[in-house]
Amino acid sequence: MLKPIISDTSCFIILTNIGELDLLHKVYGQVVTTPDIATEFGEILPEWVEIVAVKDKYKQQLLEMQIDKGESSAIALALEMLNSTVILDDYKARKIAEQLGISFTGTIGVIIKAKLKGIIPSIKPLLEKIKQTNFRLSADIELQALKEAKE
Repeated sequence: MLKPIISDTSCFIILTNIGELDLLHKVYGQVVTTPDIATEFGEILPEWVEIVAVKDKYKQQLLEMQIDKGESSAIALALEMLNSTVILDDYKARKIAEQLGISFTGTIGVIIKAKLKGIIPSIKPLLEKIKQTNFRLSADIELQALKEAKE
C-alpha cells in the first residue's frame, strides 16, 4: 500500500494559481485532505482527492491553539493515518509536525519530486510562476530547490 499523502490548503492554492494542480496527482496518485481544508480551499477538489474527517477532534483543537484550522486538521489526520506524509508550507506547522514525528514536505518539495520522477523537465519555470503569486519564496529556498532537483 502506498504511503498516504495529506495536503494542506496552501499546496492546493499555490498549484492551482500556477495551473499545475494536476502535478499532485501525477506525483502521488491519490491525495487525502480534510473537510476543513476543502472548505478553506473553497473550490471543488478533483476526484483523486479523498476527503477524510479527523476522528480525534480534541487533538485538532489542541493544535489549533498554535496553528490554523487547516494545518491542525492535516496534522491531526496524519497522527491517525500511520506512515503518512503531510504537505505543509507554514514554518510553524512544519516545526510542530517535526516535533510529533510526522513526515512532511512542502509544495516546492512536490515540484522537486515531480522533476526527479521525470514528470516535468525542469522546476525553474514553475518556481518563476510561483514568484508571480503572493507565495514567499526566499532566494535560499530557491537555490536549495534547484540543487535538490539537480538543476
